[in-house]
Amino acid sequence: MANLKLYSNWMSSCSFRVRIALNLKGLKYEYVPVNLLKGEQRSPEFLKLNPIGYVPVLVDGDMVLSDSLAILLYLDEKYPQHPLLPSDLRRKAINLQVTNTISSGIQPLWNLGVMDCIKQKVGQEEIVPWVQCHVRKGFAALEELLKDHAGRYATGDEVFLVDLFLAPQLHSTIKMFNLDMTEFRLLSRLNEAYSQLPAFQDALPEKQPDAPSSSTA
Repeated sequence: MANLKLYSNWMSSCSFRVRIALNLKGLKYEYVPVNLLKGEQRSPEFLKLNPIGYVPVLVDGDMVLSDSLAILLYLDEKYPQHPLLPSDLRRKAINLQVTNTISSGIQPLWNLGVMDCIKQKVGQEEIVPWVQCHVRKGFAALEELLKDHAGRYATGDEVFLVDLFLAPQLHSTIKMFNLDMTEFRLLSRLNEAYSQLPAFQDALPEKQPDAPSSSTA
């Protein structure tokens, strides 16, 4: 039995990625909520786990890992059931490329710290236009990158690493910022495909133990 503990936050898309992977691999884990709005990620106890103060953090016995990509690659090496990367070199490369595009070129531009900074510097009303501008640019790039690779899912007819990054990004953006997805036909189709997968649905933010009971996000 896996001795896994996940420090997570219900609204964190990075935590969402790891929850999907754990579900796909059939791994049981203890969910440890970290309240970002209350600043629990900056507590001395949490900073011992991850000095930069971000979720998720995975504890597997005496192994402590932060950063969602590092966690996912670690899980894939140690628990090889349902591989997260395809064996085909071309498809593996596009998985890594798109994963990095999301994790470095889209998601960080609208995380909690960035939005708080925008609110303080230029006002609350500028947050949504900021997010929509950068997400549209990123989504347009993803449509182009995936157009020759997508099947039922992002890089074929099996779920791989890129899907674990893409699904939370789509869900969070659409639910939180009401982004019009009309121009993103491929991404919209993939978002619908993810809605049919139990491993993805069970990892949804609103289904986590620390989600507000009134949340419809």
